[in-house]
Amino acid sequence: MDTGMSDDGLDAERFPTLTAHGRRMLDFMRDHPHAPVYRNRSGNRLLAHEVAAQRAYEAEVAAATVGWEPGTLPDWVMPFVAETFATVPHYRALGSAPRRFGDIAPVSRADFAADVAQFVPDHVSLDRMMHFRTTGTTGHPLLIPSHPIVAARYAAFHKRALRRVGIVPAYGRGQVGVVLLGCQRQCFTYVSVSPAMDESGLAKINLHPDDWRDPDDRARYLDALAPEIVAGDPISFAEYLTLPLKTRPRALISVSMLLLPGLRARLEERFGCPVLDIYSLNEVGPVGVFDPAAGGHVLLQPRLYVEILDTGEIAVTGGFNFCLPLLRYRTGDFGALAHGPAGPVLTGLSGRRPVRYLARGAWINNIDVTHALLPLPLPHFNVHQRSDATVVLRLAPGGMPWADAARAALARLFGASVDVGLLEADGKALQYTSDLAGAHDG
Repeated sequence: MDTGMSDDGLDAERFPTLTAHGRRMLDFMRDHPHAPVYRNRSGNRLLAHEVAAQRAYEAEVAAATVGWEPGTLPDWVMPFVAETFATVPHYRALGSAPRRFGDIAPVSRADFAADVAQFVPDHVSLDRMMHFRTTGTTGHPLLIPSHPIVAARYAAFHKRALRRVGIVPAYGRGQVGVVLLGCQRQCFTYVSVSPAMDESGLAKINLHPDDWRDPDDRARYLDALAPEIVAGDPISFAEYLTLPLKTRPRALISVSMLLLPGLRARLEERFGCPVLDIYSLNEVGPVGVFDPAAGGHVLLQPRLYVEILDTGEIAVTGGFNFCLPLLRYRTGDFGALAHGPAGPVLTGLSGRRPVRYLARGAWINNIDVTHALLPLPLPHFNVHQRSDATVVLRLAPGGMPWADAARAALARLFGASVDVGLLEADGKALQYTSDLAGAHDG
């Protein structure tokens, strides 16, 4: 579409505080001889006062205590409930806020998908509101309302997670701070700068060979950028492992999908740095970071209350997206909540509803399937039981070298042969599925 504006004009909209230093960083990342084909344009869109506010917000999050006493609500929750019932159309239509938090009816992704505008507070201006689309795995495509300030706030929680392993990001002017990896046939890719980090570079790249003039350029370009932090998902990290890189990041951040310990160990060995597994949702942002010593995902957001419903489903209240305040939002994920020295910890985290499998004449939990595959560095997989109880394992391309070992592990578990195929779907495919009667009853 012809906007009638030059790239310089569009960059002025995308980067309101851009200086000559930031311009040079954008040009370096876009015009490098080994750069990929960038298919999109994006920017931070932060105004000068918002950059200052972001730095203050990051300091506040870094110093905050996350947690509450078991069986109690954080002090901020009921005032937040009252404000949400007063300012959000969906809740205002229900009348007065209930006296008891547990009397608030939980909402789900399907409610947002039906009419998300009813969940946006009246006072949020539409002038600079953004939205992004997420398809998820639940069959409910969703437009999520957001804002440049909200998008910038993700960094505060990633930095909090990094501090847990002793890393304080130091990237600044003239450096590339963060590279976001994807590896799929179609991927949103762009370059940007982070004004709160003195216009350090940020790039979202797709490691799929189709986005490069020469597949060998992937390693050359990443070495030229030498990012301090690399973020991605297990599928893109499996591809990242295959590249003959000379540089090493200070940390890797994995989001979106379950990161198996086998793949995590390979990444740590190859790059000699911490690998953080962050539980994050588009509707909520970063929720928790896995800590083996704590036994699960330690919560990251000071103003996010997490509860476990009677079904075992994780529900959240609060959040940092002022365009979409959450009241008992059902995440569609399952787990338990423990309290320890590190604060509240999500344990036994299971993406989407648990599935039972029939193995050797008895029901087993999908967690047993995960345990059988734990030693293998699989980036992503799907285990499906057909209606006749036969089992098929589908592996992402990066996991195919371990197909025989994975087949053997599941054959031992199920006591029967297992078919292995290729997981062709891009993105976050469900890991556990079944057509067998009774699979979802446990």
